[in-house]
Amino acid sequence: MGAPGFWDDPEAAQRVVSELKSLRRITEPYRGLEREVEDAEGLVQLVEQEPDEALASELERQSKELLPKIQELELASLLAEESDRHGAIVTIHPGAGGTESQDWAQMLFRMYTRYLERKGFASQVLDLQPGEEAGLKDATIEVDAPFAYGYLKAERGVHRLVRISPYDANHRRHTSFASVFVYPLAEGNGDLEVPESDLRIDTFRASGAGGQHVNKTESAVRITHVPTGIVVQCQNERSQHRNRDSALKILRSRLYSLKIEEDRKKQEALTGGKKDIAWGSQIRSYVFHPYTLVKDHRTDLEVRDVQRVMDGDLDAFIDAYLRQKETP
Repeated sequence: MGAPGFWDDPEAAQRVVSELKSLRRITEPYRGLEREVEDAEGLVQLVEQEPDEALASELERQSKELLPKIQELELASLLAEESDRHGAIVTIHPGAGGTESQDWAQMLFRMYTRYLERKGFASQVLDLQPGEEAGLKDATIEVDAPFAYGYLKAERGVHRLVRISPYDANHRRHTSFASVFVYPLAEGNGDLEVPESDLRIDTFRASGAGGQHVNKTESAVRITHVPTGIVVQCQNERSQHRNRDSALKILRSRLYSLKIEEDRKKQEALTGGKKDIAWGSQIRSYVFHPYTLVKDHRTDLEVRDVQRVMDGDLDAFIDAYLRQKETP
């Protein structure tokens, strides 16, 4: 980076800096783990030469701390695709079923919010539209954290809920569906440009909760990308300008995701590589009744503690998905 002329092309320089950060994300923790392993090996030799209860206890503690660190670094090394290092846009849409499926969308929104808190990922809600009676009609979250997309891409697809409905007076069992889409943030990607001439921008009055100002002014924004037909909208903010910025951010991420998918298909055509699971497929079932179980249909991983999962403990599912993708 100190070479003459390195910063003459800012976009190319930024890509090199991003690549360097990506490599450091693996190499620096790896070197740190190497030092910790060497320290542990030194303790092993001391305990073998001169047994000491305090040293043995310290060795046991270090060993227990090392294993999850090694597993975490191994998982991080699987995020090798260029898009993996980006932040993410997560959208949640209820399926057919009215209040029941909208409530399920609300539950998923809470689950992902808790997951982001657990991971320490910075996030903000770009759009949140409440249901008529309960739940959500739509939710969009921006996750501005390195490699957020690499982890969260494991969550795209249809999520299925089986439970006794709290909205059914006869206490019958209901099955509900909600779709989760995950797109890589396109911010900082110099290759992606969206000409203003390709956009049709409409404004309208926001619906749902949000106060008199939101509902009585045309602050909501809908943007149509004419060449692809992609439509995005945002009405969460009182300011039309901020809603427009958020909608453009979502659109760029969807276009970037579309570009990645097209590149992947071209590569598969050349190499005959196996296809990934389709985005619209059912990926996971959450059963609350007559038994409790969360099952991922791609990896066959099962977790009996449904509440723990709904509180954002998704690491086991994401780990299994990423490792399965690397299996030849």
